[in-house]
Amino acid sequence: MLYGEVSTEMTVKAIHVMAAMAAAVFLFGSGLAVAKPVLTQSGSVVGVREGGVTAYKGIPFAASPVGALRWMPPQPPLAWEGVRKATAFAPACLQTGVSMPGETPPVVSEDCLALNIWTPTPRAGQRLPVLVWIHGGGYTNGSAAMPLYWGDRLARRGIVVVSVAYRLGVFGFLAHPQLTAESARHGSGNYGLMDQMAALQWVQKNIAAFGGDPARVTIAGQSAGAMSVSLLLASPRAKGLFHGAIGQSGGVFEPEQLAPSYQLANAERDGEKYAASVGAGSIRELRALPAAALLTAAAAALSHPVIEPDVLPLTPYAAYRARQHNAVPLLIGSNAEEARSLVDVSAVKAATFAADIERRFGKLPAPLLAAYATATDAQAQQARLDFERDLRFGWDMWAWARLQALAGTQPVYFYRFAQRPPFPAGSVYANWGAGHFAELWYMFDHLDQARWRWSAADQRLAQQMASYWVNFVKRGDPSGKGLPQWPRYAGEGGAVMQLAAPPTVERHEPGDGLRVFDRVYEQVRGAAFWQE
Repeated sequence: MLYGEVSTEMTVKAIHVMAAMAAAVFLFGSGLAVAKPVLTQSGSVVGVREGGVTAYKGIPFAASPVGALRWMPPQPPLAWEGVRKATAFAPACLQTGVSMPGETPPVVSEDCLALNIWTPTPRAGQRLPVLVWIHGGGYTNGSAAMPLYWGDRLARRGIVVVSVAYRLGVFGFLAHPQLTAESARHGSGNYGLMDQMAALQWVQKNIAAFGGDPARVTIAGQSAGAMSVSLLLASPRAKGLFHGAIGQSGGVFEPEQLAPSYQLANAERDGEKYAASVGAGSIRELRALPAAALLTAAAAALSHPVIEPDVLPLTPYAAYRARQHNAVPLLIGSNAEEARSLVDVSAVKAATFAADIERRFGKLPAPLLAAYATATDAQAQQARLDFERDLRFGWDMWAWARLQALAGTQPVYFYRFAQRPPFPAGSVYANWGAGHFAELWYMFDHLDQARWRWSAADQRLAQQMASYWVNFVKRGDPSGKGLPQWPRYAGEGGAVMQLAAPPTVERHEPGDGLRVFDRVYEQVRGAAFWQE
């Protein structure tokens, strides 16, 4: 550009920013710590700065998925004029129930595709690594705005944190022949996964304006959020949208033969039955129904991913075995007592142990039940917890770690969370122990959000875990100055980080139950699981 010349593009941007700053003063008044307006592709937003971190809440990353856009791939967000006040969380996606016991149900809406950003004030020209958080909730509930997920404490350590919403339940995962016919790629279902990818695409296009580096994005999630991470690793449509991955207590690696409803043809038939159950003979009629009319008991069975040609042509297991997964550094693990926060075992008896499990899960191979054999009621209760832990979390995370190690192109760091938070007696959390969800208070460094009797050891562990997670986001390696060294997991019998007070490195020794699961799954697949 010649001296004295000003480009039209620069002039327009300058006017836009000045107008946005003036509008921010009008909207907030001059008394609040209003951050400098940020220009996204849809328009300017302003957030609020506090404690060295600026929070931007409720920024749309896609158009409202209502009316004709219900069960459609997410569309670009509508542009707005002037400045948008990004100081309040958007409603959670439509759902029933809550994501965690004891939590207040969130405000919900079908119009929900928004994200939240916490960013420190970067130095001029600095681009910080980005963590994108995918919430859990079994694909049926949950919220990106839950206080436990707030990214302020992690952002203070020098990263940008983004939490994203995605369509849930029947709104996010309905498959139907007419939806498949609409698709140019001949698939349906997985709209919730498409939302996650749309949020990641938004991050690629916009996060630099918030001080983030689009070339250093790590996806992370817990429970169904971690399952989503495993699915994004398997999706060719997600390639290049992230550069690291964290999975906490969730993955999708069991034999697909055990989940026939995940196959497109079966999922479509289930979708047709569901449509008939709510009195709709076509997708057009389904789209015309009020959202509340779609939240029926039958809808819960449709809340799962679908193996179809568009988003998920291969399961995560098959993608890894074919070396077609999105290869990035990986940090994964599960909790020592996962099932304590999920299953009430007070009525479990040794005399009816096997019958009760088969009533819940169907006919099971005899070796599986034998691995959890019990003689007393107390043993039966513990065995029931161990069975649920291994079935739903332990085996998947162990399999995922081995698959990543076998692929050999990127590292995997494996953990086992074993710290028991000081849950108050008489509370809904009383018997959780190191159960499902328990690590979240520590890794987000949010012990402050629960006024329990946290010990100095709890405080140190929260500091260490938050540092491990942030180091991984920054460098693809959790180790760092002042922390116990966390070695890579190298396969069978490899090192696992025991996250307790204090953290220690141990040899991973799967119990008899996990090994039996391994053998049973080999038989289901018809080949040795680790056969090369």
